[in-house]
Amino acid sequence: MGSETQNLDTKSRESTQYHVVLFPFMSKGHTIPLLHLAHLLLRRGVNVTVFTTPANHRFIASFLSDTNASIIDLSFPDDVPELPSGIESTDKLPSMSLFPVFALATKLMQPEFDRALEALPLVNFIVSDGFLWWTAESAMKLGIPRFIFFGMSNYSSCVSRSVAECKLLLGDESDDELVTLTEFPWIKVTRNDFDPVFVKPEPKDPHFDFIMKVFSAAFISYGYISNSFHELEPVFVDHLNKSHNQQKTWCVGPLCLSAKTPNPEEKNKRTWIQWLDEKLKQGSSVLYVAFGTQAEISVEQLTEIAIGLEESNVNFLWVIRKTESELGDGFEERVKERGIIVREWVEQMEILKHPSVKGFLSHCGWNSVLESICAGVPILAWPMMAEQPLNARMVAEEIKVGLRVETCNGSVRGFVKWEDLKKMVHELMEGEKGEIVRKNVKKMEEMAKKAMVERTGSSSRTLDMIIEKLCKSKEEMDLKRRGAIALQEN
Repeated sequence: MGSETQNLDTKSRESTQYHVVLFPFMSKGHTIPLLHLAHLLLRRGVNVTVFTTPANHRFIASFLSDTNASIIDLSFPDDVPELPSGIESTDKLPSMSLFPVFALATKLMQPEFDRALEALPLVNFIVSDGFLWWTAESAMKLGIPRFIFFGMSNYSSCVSRSVAECKLLLGDESDDELVTLTEFPWIKVTRNDFDPVFVKPEPKDPHFDFIMKVFSAAFISYGYISNSFHELEPVFVDHLNKSHNQQKTWCVGPLCLSAKTPNPEEKNKRTWIQWLDEKLKQGSSVLYVAFGTQAEISVEQLTEIAIGLEESNVNFLWVIRKTESELGDGFEERVKERGIIVREWVEQMEILKHPSVKGFLSHCGWNSVLESICAGVPILAWPMMAEQPLNARMVAEEIKVGLRVETCNGSVRGFVKWEDLKKMVHELMEGEKGEIVRKNVKKMEEMAKKAMVERTGSSSRTLDMIIEKLCKSKEEMDLKRRGAIALQEN
């Protein structure tokens, strides 16, 4: 799929009644779930237009290569002094400290987005990332319902909201002291489970400014699209739907299950898949290790991870970023019989679904948690940033499909020594606690698959309801749109 996706054949678009716009945030972890949603909509006969930027076009096009989806590129602002030139996605930022500046800069794309949106054939609804808060204004101008996509668990949303509304972490407790949630008394959290901007906000801080814009835009949006399934977190989905008034949370996931399953007989297999095949032939189990594209891990901590994996004597596949490639002299040579280091982009679900993979040492990004559940692989949770500490609590304490790494001082954000990592790797892969969470995750895997079964699954039926509710007749929607534009002109 190339530049021809920019020029939409209007006649072919009008031959199908419904049209949905998707606008993912410029980060792979935010983009991939919405591209999976695009596939689900397309399979239901809905026309889909995806907005992105030129540098992200190729990645999105490859995901949608076998579809008739349209892709529209918007120019990413190149005159933001704090941002290095040419960076259009968060995984390319030299430091995540620049994230607020990057996120706020996307607002400069709004005029071009508005013009492109108005020129499109009838749009029934928009699903845009919550970080693109300004798309709520654009949708409202044209009378188009806008769904927010945050790409996080409902558990994390509920816990964060409960802490903020009840002001539970404003007392004299230490950053690692457990505090009981009033609304969910079986849950205990610490200040270190949250980014500082949520605990001690500074009004002049760009990150705080960004968060306030995101939350304000939520009030003028139609509802929330959740990459989850009701059976996974029913208490929290129901709680959100009671407290959100008209802004309902619609669970349509796990969206990763909409992806095509790779052909196991494919000849041109990736090197790491061939390596996993060999381990399977040997009857050996493998620990998959990956911490996402955003986490910044110190050289000292990387060294401890390498030593811990080496000393554990388990087989492991470790995906690292190229910026983290230095793992010590001779490490890869010493572990070459039972360990492989991958410095390329991987299809994570392909790895997790491989029958040799029996554990996942993970940062607990929500996509990774869902993918691990859907593959029936238990998690060794090592949260790094954002809402990942809450996801780790959910994994280990709420749904019990994983264990936690042990930090040297017991803090959520503490340093992990190689001895402690080795111990928990053994517990996950070979211990009694590991066996318990392995059984639990297998049950969750079945529930996830049932939720996505066409017509009968809870998430599948929810997506059908959204389409039925919002994809109304062209005449009715056109009338509403013309009325909104006329009101704006007057």
